[in-house]
This record gives sequence, C-alpha cells and structure tokens, in this order.
Amino acid sequence: MTADEKYMRLALREAGRGAERGEVPVGAVVVADGRILGRGHNRPILDGDPTAHAEIVVLRKACAKAGNYRLPGATLYVTIEPCAMCLGAIVLARIDRLVFGALDPKAGAVGSIMTFPFERTNHRLEIEGGVLAEECGQLLRDFFRCRRAAK
Repeated sequence: MTADEKYMRLALREAGRGAERGEVPVGAVVVADGRILGRGHNRPILDGDPTAHAEIVVLRKACAKAGNYRLPGATLYVTIEPCAMCLGAIVLARIDRLVFGALDPKAGAVGSIMTFPFERTNHRLEIEGGVLAEECGQLLRDFFRCRRAAK
C-alpha cells in the first residue's frame, strides 16, 4: 500500500463517519512530514453551515494544530474532487499537494465541470486524482442509493 492509499483510506473512514451522521460521505485528511494535522468529514447539516465541506473542516483543524493559516509542505487527501469553494481554500492555505479519489461530475473544479484558474493565482499545487477512486465513488453511490430507497 502506498502512502497515498494509506491516507486516502483514513479519508474514507472519515467519510463513513459523516454518512453515519446523515451527511454526504466525503472525508479528508491533511498530512505534513508524515504527521496527520487534521481529519474531517462533511458537516453542513450538523453545523447548519453550507461551507462545512470536509476540506474546509479539515483545513480549519490543520491550521489550528499547526498554529498557522498556511500549510506549506502539506498534502490534503479528500475522497472526491473538490468544488470551487474548497479548491479556493486549499490554494489560500498554500497546500502543496492535493490528492483526491473520485471525480465529481456535478461540482468538481479540477476538470469535471470547471478548471480552477491556477495560472492566475500566486500559488500552484500538485494535483493527483483517482486514488482509490472506485472505493470513494462506491461509498457515494451506496449512500445515495439508500437515501432514494428510504423515500
């Protein structure tokens, strides 16, 4: 198992915690120098906050732990391609590397419905998608299948 797969599995565990609470199962982990700075999952329903996506939640935790609003040298792992809001926050936090699982054909900002204009920002990051994509996507499909069946 690669380090990317190891941390994505932790993000999947976080996504499962969110699903148990009725949230869309998206999980995220921030790692720097082999140390986990934060773990989080979607919380918009729980928090009554539309910005409480897994990436925002984990960035807040990681920044608090690091004692800095910037996280140079850090990698953010998230189970689905980030939306524009989350990608903007990732850039502002100066994350060095973004690793995501499944593509998001409805809100993804790393190429699915839009491509973030990195050429216009003063920070660029390395992006890798598709890590454990099938597992990440299956978690979402199962969640929504159960929701539809319950209606």
